[in-house]
Amino acid sequence: MDAEKNALPPYSAVAGAHDGPRWPQHQGRPHMRRSRALRLAVISFLAFIVYAQWRQIPTSSREGPHSEDGGHHGHGHDLDHDHGHAGHPHTVTRHGLSFAKLHENLDTCAKLRSKPQDPVGLGRDRNARYIDGHKPTLIRNATVWVGEPVEGTTAPAARNGTGWEWTVSDVFVEYGLIKLVDRDVDVSSLPEDTLVWDAHGRQLTAGIIDMHSHAGVDPLPTLQGNEDTNEMSSDTTPYVRSIDGIKPDDYQIQVIKSGGVTTSLVLPGSGNNIGGEAYVVKLAVGAPDGRHEISAADMLADPDRNWRYMKMACGENAKRIYGRVGLQGPVSRLGESWQFRHAFEQAAKLNREQDDWCDNAEAVGLENVKSYLGEELEWESLAAALRGKVHINTHCYTIPDLEAFVDHTNEFKFAVRAFHHAHQTYLVPEILKRTWGGRAPASAIFATNMYYKAEAYVGSEYAGKTLYEQGLTPVYVSDNPVLNAQHVLFEAAKGYKFGLPYHAALSAVTSEPAELLGLGNRLGKIKPGYDADIVVWDSDPLSVGATPVQVWIDGTAQYEDPFELRKPVSTPIVPDLSLNSTHDEVALLHHVVFSGVTRVLLHDGHEASEAAEPPFNVVVSQGEIACIGLCSSEAAAATAAGAKSVHVDNGYLTHSFTAFGSLLGLTEIDAESSTDDGDSSKTFSRAVDGLALDTKKIHVAHEFAITRAITAPKFGGGGSGARKGVSVGFATGAKTALQPGAVWADDVAVHYTLTHSAKRDDTPSLSSAVGALRRKLLKAVTSKEDIPDAYSEEAYLKKVVAGDTPLVITVHSADTIAAILAVKKAVEAEIHARSAASASTTIRLALIGGAEAHLVADELAAAGVGVVLAPAQSYATSWEERRSLSGAPLTNGTSVDRLTQAGVVTALGLQEDWVIRDLALQAGIAYQNSGGRLSEKDALDLISTNVYKLLGVETAEAEAKGHFAVFEGSPLEIGSRIKAVGGGLGSVSVYE
Repeated sequence: MDAEKNALPPYSAVAGAHDGPRWPQHQGRPHMRRSRALRLAVISFLAFIVYAQWRQIPTSSREGPHSEDGGHHGHGHDLDHDHGHAGHPHTVTRHGLSFAKLHENLDTCAKLRSKPQDPVGLGRDRNARYIDGHKPTLIRNATVWVGEPVEGTTAPAARNGTGWEWTVSDVFVEYGLIKLVDRDVDVSSLPEDTLVWDAHGRQLTAGIIDMHSHAGVDPLPTLQGNEDTNEMSSDTTPYVRSIDGIKPDDYQIQVIKSGGVTTSLVLPGSGNNIGGEAYVVKLAVGAPDGRHEISAADMLADPDRNWRYMKMACGENAKRIYGRVGLQGPVSRLGESWQFRHAFEQAAKLNREQDDWCDNAEAVGLENVKSYLGEELEWESLAAALRGKVHINTHCYTIPDLEAFVDHTNEFKFAVRAFHHAHQTYLVPEILKRTWGGRAPASAIFATNMYYKAEAYVGSEYAGKTLYEQGLTPVYVSDNPVLNAQHVLFEAAKGYKFGLPYHAALSAVTSEPAELLGLGNRLGKIKPGYDADIVVWDSDPLSVGATPVQVWIDGTAQYEDPFELRKPVSTPIVPDLSLNSTHDEVALLHHVVFSGVTRVLLHDGHEASEAAEPPFNVVVSQGEIACIGLCSSEAAAATAAGAKSVHVDNGYLTHSFTAFGSLLGLTEIDAESSTDDGDSSKTFSRAVDGLALDTKKIHVAHEFAITRAITAPKFGGGGSGARKGVSVGFATGAKTALQPGAVWADDVAVHYTLTHSAKRDDTPSLSSAVGALRRKLLKAVTSKEDIPDAYSEEAYLKKVVAGDTPLVITVHSADTIAAILAVKKAVEAEIHARSAASASTTIRLALIGGAEAHLVADELAAAGVGVVLAPAQSYATSWEERRSLSGAPLTNGTSVDRLTQAGVVTALGLQEDWVIRDLALQAGIAYQNSGGRLSEKDALDLISTNVYKLLGVETAEAEAKGHFAVFEGSPLEIGSRIKAVGGGLGSVSVYE
C-alpha cells in the first residue's frame, strides 16, 4: 500500500527519527511468516505514534517558521532541523533529491536575497591588495586635493564649488592604505623603514579612474589574434566576462598608467545590445609594478568582488552588426527594444521561479521539496542585475535610445549607473531623471570627440557643463583605444575649459567614477582609510600638458627612475568662472578695433607699427589687419566709419590655424556614405571636384580659429590620415567654392598612402605598393609622351618630379619611411642624370602620420623632408605605430621633441575631424612639455606656418593678413577663449 497516500511518513523520515538500524529489504522473497508480519506492523504503528508525538513537541530546537511570539525567524532553525533529523547530507529525500544539494540551494537563496553594499574603507588595517614586504612611504610637502569639500560644507554650497581646497600636507601610506594626511608629519614617529619622497610643493591627487576602457581585451598594437572586445556570436551575451579576455601584458596598460590612471573599468565592447560582465582593475601588473603575479585576477581593484558590473549598448551598433532582413534582428531600434525586453523577461522569469522555490523550501521543509533550485547560467548575470547586484553601464547616444532604455528600467525595475558615450543626454535631463531607482544615471562622455557617426553628430563641448547645471553627473572616459586613456585627464581639462566648474571637472575622473563603481569609500580621494592610489603632477592636473612625476598604486611607487619634465613648480589654477558660458558668434564685421592686446605672435611684417608698450590696439579694415600698436588715428578713423570696438583681457593676436590631414570639406559624418565624397582608393581624383562647404564641422573649425584646411581624397574607407589624390586648399568661412577666396589652391599636393591599408588588389603587399610608386615617379621622369589630360595622375606626377607640386605620403613605420627616402633618392638621381639643368631639382616630399618618424629624424632632416604628426600624440594603435613615443614618465621626449631637435620641419595634423576643437591645445601640450625648446610662437607655428613651410607652398601676403585670431589668454592654455577670427574673406567673426 502507498504510505504517502495514507498520510504515513516515508521510510526515510522514520529512519531519521531514531538511531536504530533500518530494516533490510529483501528482494524476490515470495512471502513472510504471519507472526513476523504482525510484529512489523505493530512496530511500525508504534513508531508512527512516537514520530507524530515528536513532531508536536515545541522545543527550542524544533521551532517552525514562526516563533512562539508570532515573529518570523526565517529558515535558519528549520535548516538545522532538516540537516540534523531529516537525513544525512549524503542521503536523499523521498523525491530522490540530494540533501547536500538542497542545502546548497538554500544557501544560494540567502545569497540571491542579499544586496551588496559598497565596501568600507576606514577601519581596515590593510588593503586586501597589499603585498607583504612593501615599505611604508611618506610623501612630504605636497599640495593635496582631498577630493571632497571641507567638513561642514552644505551639499548645495559644495555643488557650487564652496569648500573645495588644495591644502599643503604630508601623506603617509602603509599596508596599501592612506594612514595619515597632515601637515609636518614627524618622521621619527613612523616605522624605521619608511621611504620619504619629497613632492616639492607639487599637486597631489588620487589616481585617475577611467570607467570606460577596453584595455587588455582590445590590446595594442591591434592584432586579430589578440582582439577580444566583443563576443559576436549573439546580440545578447550577458553570460560572457571581460576578465576572461584581459591580457595583463598589454603594453597599453603601462602607457595608460603613465598618464596617472590607476583604475579602469574594463568593459566588453558595444557590438551587442547586452555585451556581458565588466571588471574594475588596477593598472599594476607583475614584479616591475610591485605585484607577485602577471594575472588578471591579481589586477582586480576589489579582490572580494563586492559588486559586479555589466555592459549594455543601444542604437546603431547592434542593428548594423546583427540585422539581416528576413533572417535575424535587430534591424531597427524597434527590434532592439524587443531584444532588451525579451532578455529582461527571461531574467525576470528566472528570478520569479527562484524566489518561488526559496519561499516554498522555507515553508514546507527540504524533505518535501520536489526539485532543485532552478539555475540557468545563460541568464544568471542578467537576473542578478535585475536584483540590483550588478551595476549596469549602458552605451546610449540618442534621445530615442535613452528614452527607450529608461522605459525598460521602469518596466523591469532596475537601476543604471551611467549612460556611456551619451552625446545627447545633455538635451534630455528630464528623461534621465525618470530612470527607475530614484538616482539619475551619470553621463560618461568625451569632451570633444564627435561627428564620427550619426549618433555622435549631435554633440556639444558644453555637455558636461549643461548636465552639471541640471543636477546630473558628468564623468569623462577614454573608450581606450578609441582615445588613448593615457590622456583621459585631458578630457576633464577640456570639460573645465568648456564651462564645467573646476572641482566638478577634477571629480569627474576621480571621486565621481569611484562612487559610480560602488568603490567611493576606497578610491578617488586622499583620506585615511582609502587605497593608496596617488599621483603627483608636474603642474595643475587640469592644465595643458599635465604629466605625472610619480604614481603609486596600493602605496607602491610604479616608477623607479621616471623621466621628469623640466617645469617650474606652480600654484594650482584659480578657477575661472568666466568659462562658465557658451561661445556664441555675435557679429560678422568688416571693420573692428580691438583693445587690450598684450601679445602679438605674428611673423615678420606684422609687428607693432609704433614703439609702443602693450597693451596694443589692433585695427582691422575690410577684414585685414591695418594697424597694430597705439594706432590712434587709424582707430579714430575706423570708429568714425562705424567700426565696432571690442576690448579683450590679456589679448593674444596670432595667426589663425590650418587643418591638414582631415576630411573637412569632403565628409560630414564619417560613417554615413551619403555625407561623404567617397573612397578614391581605386581611382585618382582631385579633392576640389568634390568640395562641399558650409557644413557643421567646417563652421566649428572656423569658430576654433581654423580658417584654412588642406584636404585630400579619402583612401580605403578613410581613417588614420590615409589619402590618395590631389588635395585642395580652402577657407573654412566660405559658403560655396565659388565665393572669392574660398578656394585658395585648387591643387596643393599629390597624396599617396603607404600604411598597411595600401595592401589592396593592385598592390597586395606593402613592398609592391612602394615599388608601384617608384615606377610611377620614374616613368614621370623618363616618359616623353604628351599627356592630353592635364588632370590625370600622370600629369600631376610630372609636376611632382619637376619640383612644382609637393608629394605627401601617409606613413607611420620607420622602415617604410626609410624605403620612401630611398625612392626619393633614386628618382632624384634619375632626374639629375637626364639633365644638368635639373641638377638642383628635388622632390618636395612631406610625410603625414609619422608615428615612428622620430627613429629616422636625422635622415629626414638631411633629406629636407617635413613631417605632419597625425595624431599629434601618437600611440601604438597599429603594428606599424608600435614604436611611438608616449612621453614622460615612460620616455624621454615625444615625436615632436625628437623631430624638432633634429631640425625636421614639423607640424601637427588632424587624424580625425573632431580634433578641430583641440588643435591649439595640442600645440599647447608640445609647448608646455618641450622643456623650453619651443617658444609660444614656435608652438603656434606647428599648426599654422609650418604646414606651408614643409610643403614649400607660399601664401600671398594679403592672404596672411586676413587670417588671424584674437584670444583672451594664450590659445596654448586651457583657460583661453576665442574672441575673434579673421578668415581671409573680408570679414571678422566676433564671439562672446
